[in-house]
Amino acid sequence: MTHVNAPHAGPVDYREVQQRDDFKELRKTHRSFVFPMTAFFLLWYIAFVIAAAFLPDFMAIKVWGNINLGLILGLAQFLTTFLITGLYVWFTNSKLDPKSSAIRLELEARGAGLPEEEKH
Repeated sequence: MTHVNAPHAGPVDYREVQQRDDFKELRKTHRSFVFPMTAFFLLWYIAFVIAAAFLPDFMAIKVWGNINLGLILGLAQFLTTFLITGLYVWFTNSKLDPKSSAIRLELEARGAGLPEEEKH
């Protein structure tokens, strides 16, 4: 059982939390990674689909034996998915988690989110 000394325990005003500078900074940091990375991946994916549909001669270029450019680019889709996932995990662990943990700990210190019997 977790015991928290919460002299100011009470309900959380989530709108007030969303207006705080530290929460705004957390949201800005998250969006600074997610939006560009999503745009990059969607453009890369759409480019692959368009090339596969409208540029069959380009995709059929032999690279090595029976392996063509289309196969390599298709497998690169998987590679970039794993790469983006790894980058997101690193980004979250190094940039987002410290900020979100600070906010969470401050709210918990006020007794936010704890059952009534654990607030004191």
